[in-house]
Amino acid sequence: MPLQFDIRELVKSKAPKAHVPNFVLSYLERIAHIHQMNAFLREHPDLRGYDFIKRVINDLLGCSATIEGVENIPTDEQPLIFVSNHPLGGLDGMIIAQLIHDNKSGRELKVIVNDILMNMKPIADLWVPVNKVGRLSREQAQAQQELWQSGMDVLTFPAGVCSRLQRIDGQWQVRDLEWKKNFIQRSREYQRNIVPIFFEGRNSRFFYTLALIRKILGIRLNVEMLYLIDEMFGAHGKHFRVHVLPPISYTVFDNSRTPAQWAEYVKSIVYNETNYTSC
Repeated sequence: MPLQFDIRELVKSKAPKAHVPNFVLSYLERIAHIHQMNAFLREHPDLRGYDFIKRVINDLLGCSATIEGVENIPTDEQPLIFVSNHPLGGLDGMIIAQLIHDNKSGRELKVIVNDILMNMKPIADLWVPVNKVGRLSREQAQAQQELWQSGMDVLTFPAGVCSRLQRIDGQWQVRDLEWKKNFIQRSREYQRNIVPIFFEGRNSRFFYTLALIRKILGIRLNVEMLYLIDEMFGAHGKHFRVHVLPPISYTVFDNSRTPAQWAEYVKSIVYNETNYTSC
């Protein structure tokens, strides 16, 4: 029997005690494009891994992407940490992983993602889950520990959530929120160099307006996240550019700054606000 996405089972797994009306579930099915995704799965029941990602990007979504600076990806066997801004909230991760795989096929890459994405079974083996709304489960914590101890490269989005519209120096910009320090700590601990990435892209005006209204009303629940799959389908026909910047040695991250300050330093490099000397 072919794999299928089931929004009702997903809601039940995330909120087992909640009673969600059928009309709400039907609405979620519509904005999550469940019927389109299930039709795609029925047409391609045997697709897995990067073959699945490529067909999703090219056929289901009708997107394309190019990578610049691929020469900045080291060719040695030392495992790396790729860190990127997160403008799209899902599609960007798939595109970056696909481009790195296509251009540096000798490198094995795992992507740290929201645990909801583990429901995408054909590519679940490429993901390592993290719970964005609570503490890590024992299984998730173990999976992350094994990942960092492995020889595989890691792609992570230090902001944890996709970019938001923010007023910076008097101008509205689409930009990541604070970058968390975890990747700096892992770089130090496991002696992994960091490869910064800048992904050109943005979601719809509706998405950012909804996020601003939620913030003004003081609603803590990340309501706009429900629309990320709809945003992904709204990217139909777009072309994205991914910029790989020169790597930063783990030895740079000394005690002259805190891990949080170093995280913001790397973020400023990604947004082309800081010049640096690569390793």
